[in-house]
Amino acid sequence: MCYDVKTSLEAQLKRAKRSQDLKAIDEIIEKLGPLTDLPLHHASGFSHPDVLIYTNEDEFYPMVATWGLIPHWVNSVEQQKKIWNSTLNARVETITDKPAFRDSVQEKRCIFYVDGFYEHHHCNNHTYPFYIHRKNNQPIALAALWSKWVNPEDGGVINSFSVVTTIGDGLMAKIHNNPKLKEPRMPLMLSENMEEQWLTSALDFDKELKELLTENGTIELQAHTVGKLRGKSYEGNVASISDEVVYKELETEEWKF
Repeated sequence: MCYDVKTSLEAQLKRAKRSQDLKAIDEIIEKLGPLTDLPLHHASGFSHPDVLIYTNEDEFYPMVATWGLIPHWVNSVEQQKKIWNSTLNARVETITDKPAFRDSVQEKRCIFYVDGFYEHHHCNNHTYPFYIHRKNNQPIALAALWSKWVNPEDGGVINSFSVVTTIGDGLMAKIHNNPKLKEPRMPLMLSENMEEQWLTSALDFDKELKELLTENGTIELQAHTVGKLRGKSYEGNVASISDEVVYKELETEEWKF
């Protein structure tokens, strides 16, 4: 699962800066930045924030998209609202079979850059939120799928996306232990080497999947507990939300692998 993230305009500019096109970068900041909800110190996918994604249509110039993929075949606003919350994530094991994702896997892959993401750990009937990020504090490139939907009522266009998830390993296998799930989950993180392959429309998904998952494990992560992300004590989208908060009942555990 990947429902909670931290992301900034700086993180989302990472790929654009590789092109070294200063004019394009300024344009992204001035024209696209104000159309997003950035910065997101903490945001839930269920709030459907508007962010930037890099797609196979333009690898270095992003588009504004909302989190929660709306398949192109959705034929009403009512149907769109029903499906929205169920497409925040796309399980890598089944995306070639699911009608909502099948077309996007072949034709519409994208990358969603985040500073880090949040996940909950279950212990003694309590849940403890963790903030997970790269050890080198560089942005994480999350594999995602996108879609372009035309509202049949007013002709408006919405670009939307879903984060691809896989089986949790290493640090995430320990943190994400939701008893309601059969296995731990985590977002599919792309190494710099794999970003280009993910965005290439000619990619043979089934053939390259094993390599993608192998590279995913080479990204070194670090984690710490944070304050509550739900309920009355939740502080909202503030910079301090990702600051470490120590829970005595977890002090004996080692989370920095």
